[in-house]
Amino acid sequence: MGARHLLEVDDLSAEELLGLVTATGPQRHGSPLKDRGVALLFGLPSARTRNAAEMAVVSLGGHPVTVRAEEVGIDTRETAEDVARTLACYHAALAARVKDHSVLERFVEAIDGQGWNVPVLNLLSDRSHPTEAVADLSVLHRHWGGFDGRRLGWVGDGNNVLRSVAIACSMVKLELAISTPPGFELDAETLSRCEELGGRVEVCATPEQAAAQADAIYTDVWVSMGQEEEKASRLELFEAWRVTERLFSNATSDALFLHCLPAHRGQEVDEEVLEGPRSVVWEQAAARREAIAGMLALMLA
Repeated sequence: MGARHLLEVDDLSAEELLGLVTATGPQRHGSPLKDRGVALLFGLPSARTRNAAEMAVVSLGGHPVTVRAEEVGIDTRETAEDVARTLACYHAALAARVKDHSVLERFVEAIDGQGWNVPVLNLLSDRSHPTEAVADLSVLHRHWGGFDGRRLGWVGDGNNVLRSVAIACSMVKLELAISTPPGFELDAETLSRCEELGGRVEVCATPEQAAAQADAIYTDVWVSMGQEEEKASRLELFEAWRVTERLFSNATSDALFLHCLPAHRGQEVDEEVLEGPRSVVWEQAAARREAIAGMLALMLA
């Protein structure tokens, strides 16, 4: 039997996803990585994911080995395939944060082509961020106790984080309302996938509509890594999608605020919202460690 890879959140079954997000307290996975290493390849800068991934490996009894992009030179010093096969020689699993999602797919193809049982975990790509989605749902479940009758409002860019969150919401039947500036919508393929999964996704014309009666409001940066040249135009186009106290007044009285961080105060979110009593952003950051540990444990089972 080949390795179990997790590149997208729906590489999990709905039952597996619910099992990860509904666990209470630190999960007990044993030590599936005892005396074994995990290669953590970071082709992009990382603070929360790197720390979460390293400590997740430690919690499973393993040894994390963090590798930076310049140390391997994907497709410059060595091909992506050779990088994957090299790391798979030494490690029980490979987890990577890359700009181009196709690099992860090439890792999988190269490792599987050797017949090696070394799973690949996506720690972020330009297409998706599955570990973030798992962590986010676990935080919401902790506060709500379930997803029935709940509504999550997304305000901002239709980016990789939203893609994973939308698919994850559809898998657990959490209603999602989305408002993005024109030209920055969630892609049609993802919306179609959400429909296949039985999700309830409403595409709204205004941020106020997305926030209306929402039990939580989620936003992300307006300018992601690699989009710096677009900063001036994006700041102007996204201005009406800032999460303010006024926007929050459209949500329920006890609505939560989510942001996967890093945050830019005064751009996508105002200071009083980010630092206010409804903000669970640090719970999200903390939850990423257990999300990664749980996903690794499933892959190694």
